[in-house]
Amino acid sequence: MTTTTNDIRSRFLEFFERNGHEIVSSSPLVPRNDPTLLFTNAGMVQFKNVFTGAESRPYSRAVTSQKCVRAGGKHNDLENVGYTARHHTFFEMLGNFSFGDYFKERAIELAWELVTKEFGLPKDRLLATVYHEDDHAYDLWRRIAGLPEDRIIRIPTSDNFWAMGDTGPCGPCSEIFFDHGENVPGGPPGSADEDGDRFIEIWNLVFMQFEQMAGRERVELPKPSIDTGMGLERIAAVLQGKHDNYDIDLMRSLIEASAEASGTDPDGSHAVSHRVIADHLRATSFLIADGVLPSNEGRGYVLRRIMRRGMRHAHMLGARDPLLWRLVPALVKQMGTAFPELNRAQALVEETLKLEETRFKDTLGRGLKLLEDEVSRLGEGQPLPGEVAFKLYDTFGFPLDLTQDILRGRNLSVDVAGYEAAMERQREAARRSWSGSGEAATEALWFTLRDKHGATEFLGYETETAEGIVQAIVVDGSEAEEAEAGQKIAFLTNQTPFYGESGGQMGDTGVVFSPDGVEVEIEDTTKQAGDVHVHHGQVRKGTLRVGTAVEMRVNSTRRRNLRAHHSATHLLHEALRRRLGEHVTQKGSLVAPDRLRFDFSHPHPLTRDDLIAIEDMVNERIRQNAEVQTRFMTPDEAIQEGALALFGEKYGEEVRVISMGGPDEEKGPNRNFSTELCGGTHVNRVGDIGFFKIISEHALAAGVRRIEAMVGSAALRYVEQQEELLGHTAASLRVSPTELPERIETLLEERRRLEKEVSDLRRKLATGGASETMTREVNGTRLAARVLEDIPARDLKPMADDLKKQLGSGIAALISTNEGKASLVVGITSDLTERYSAVDLVRVGAEALGGKGGGGRPDMAQAGGPNASQADAAIAAIEAAISAY
Repeated sequence: MTTTTNDIRSRFLEFFERNGHEIVSSSPLVPRNDPTLLFTNAGMVQFKNVFTGAESRPYSRAVTSQKCVRAGGKHNDLENVGYTARHHTFFEMLGNFSFGDYFKERAIELAWELVTKEFGLPKDRLLATVYHEDDHAYDLWRRIAGLPEDRIIRIPTSDNFWAMGDTGPCGPCSEIFFDHGENVPGGPPGSADEDGDRFIEIWNLVFMQFEQMAGRERVELPKPSIDTGMGLERIAAVLQGKHDNYDIDLMRSLIEASAEASGTDPDGSHAVSHRVIADHLRATSFLIADGVLPSNEGRGYVLRRIMRRGMRHAHMLGARDPLLWRLVPALVKQMGTAFPELNRAQALVEETLKLEETRFKDTLGRGLKLLEDEVSRLGEGQPLPGEVAFKLYDTFGFPLDLTQDILRGRNLSVDVAGYEAAMERQREAARRSWSGSGEAATEALWFTLRDKHGATEFLGYETETAEGIVQAIVVDGSEAEEAEAGQKIAFLTNQTPFYGESGGQMGDTGVVFSPDGVEVEIEDTTKQAGDVHVHHGQVRKGTLRVGTAVEMRVNSTRRRNLRAHHSATHLLHEALRRRLGEHVTQKGSLVAPDRLRFDFSHPHPLTRDDLIAIEDMVNERIRQNAEVQTRFMTPDEAIQEGALALFGEKYGEEVRVISMGGPDEEKGPNRNFSTELCGGTHVNRVGDIGFFKIISEHALAAGVRRIEAMVGSAALRYVEQQEELLGHTAASLRVSPTELPERIETLLEERRRLEKEVSDLRRKLATGGASETMTREVNGTRLAARVLEDIPARDLKPMADDLKKQLGSGIAALISTNEGKASLVVGITSDLTERYSAVDLVRVGAEALGGKGGGGRPDMAQAGGPNASQADAAIAAIEAAISAY
């Protein structure tokens, strides 16, 4: 019976669970604990702080199937995807980890048992590599696996020595290779022909044994650890008897879905395109599910590169309509069970892909035509100029690697240095290089304090006042035993009613004081190391000391307003989904005491009817005044209950589920209007929100929109201000507010009429008496020229037309000066356009005015310049140019 990819993943996890390992869910593709990484690219990323000792977990052994992306920065496999057997942008990394528990011997025992007994690989087709100095690992492979010496290869390079960075944990590696047999080209690792396909690495065991100190010193770790990585796609190929990762059941199902949707052969001339689409579909879908949306910078730009490369290959298949979004159900069917976030995000993934591909198709054809034209001009072996590649990027949205991929089939290259130079010159402010993860790394100090004192117990759901004991004081980034009046500090207590900023909700403010006269004004509260509430403020009186018992009081009015705005955000989220569709997902929020801001995924502006309907839906639920329900359950139970979770967020074993808005017929019995996973503070009954009012709605980024709103007294004040403005305006116009629209329309119409009259009068004034005061003969041609003041530039052409009619045959030149600048128009009657050019004459005049260029038709042209004081000189220059014809 064939072993499916899903079976292999399950068997791997279950094997290590039986051997005392905690199954830990894959972390998001956007790393939360490493600002140096663009995406999670290995299984150990989520455990980095555990390995360094900055964080502790309730288990010492773990096993994961970690989703990974390598498509940007240092680890970038994008350009090879589709053309090789084992390159992917998205892949799964199976791994088992020991945090100071077992080490080399047990790691090798488990690895050998898994591959030979659990997976049933023949021992005589396996070999191992070790770091050339690691005699211990060499001996263990001989004793545990019984491998002969010729199948334990010592590797002297860094390929078999892992390091987290220039300093920090490091250690030797040991890799397991599978021999596909003599009929496949290639040699063993370490040989001259090791890059062949005969010997394939299937597993890497990292023995985290040392700590690299500054300089060259390397010391033994007190608790050596294990970090392993086995590519799921690679081991699936071996177990399924394939030499190519794209032939395994998972990838094959996506390739066949692409072939069916496009009506092409999955294995014919378009095989590479199907492989690219299958790979990029996975990367795209999982990135969107983890909260990344296409954009022109950072992670969003890398996502857009992946999407557009896949979409270009869909175009090569002949797909006239967007294709990739139609393949999402096939991916969800294959991977949705192992990764439930795919199911939850399916609507958003499909909507994003469809929108992006529709936009890209609009420019793809024009970009390809430009590329074809430029390629036809290239000489033998000449690369595409960097300026052209940059224009394709800047004008048509072609990432550089997409252009390279298109040219690759023709054995052509791009002048990358020229491309980078053009990028530097023209778009330096938006360089493609990624400058960081956008999320500050959690300071090691907070992890240390968390390990020492434990998590802060938050009492703020039930109370706004509480007592606590000061556990630590931080002044200028360092621990201190005390802080005096006037000092800015951050401090921890064993328990607190102060909410730490998270989930969009601002942190609490208030006051902390002690019986002996200490008073600290709390200006903000944040969360650090996951669950440590840090109070930031200034000592106003006395001296605060570690160990002091304090009373803590939250600013009650501010907290009440925060609760109301946060609860309104939940109702707004659900109302948006009801009105616009289930693709709507929260992309960010701000919950402040005086307003809320909600960012959500949606491709189009909201209409006035949409906004009214959403407001009505929220206010209807507020008027029902149902009780807000709070429950704690596992994340899986919450999702089954219909709770909305933020994609990419990491949730613990127990989550807080907030339900509000009262029973809802659409969701079925015992279901409320809104149910979300949320750790924030909320009203007790939705009627406490009072009143909901949308203030604005606008685009934030491609596919992301923002709503700003107010509730309660803030919303009432906003409405009162609008009514006051309306009443004042109506009173100024001496009408009632209900008559205001009609009165304004009447005034606008009157203004348009008066503007037309003024324009006509200006024209008559400017062109009147042309025969005497402004007309002269130059080179046998009548020239009517005049300098005018404060005439709008838009009126000059009609004036020139009038002058041309008066002249019958001749040239009209008008210059209007306004605030130091000048506008110039030259008109020529039709009988003279073969002799004179209005474009040439207007450029002569513009040059005298300090301007450049100018354009139009032979009979009418317009230009301008910054030097109005040279208007007479411009007329003289035009006259001289006429004389020279």
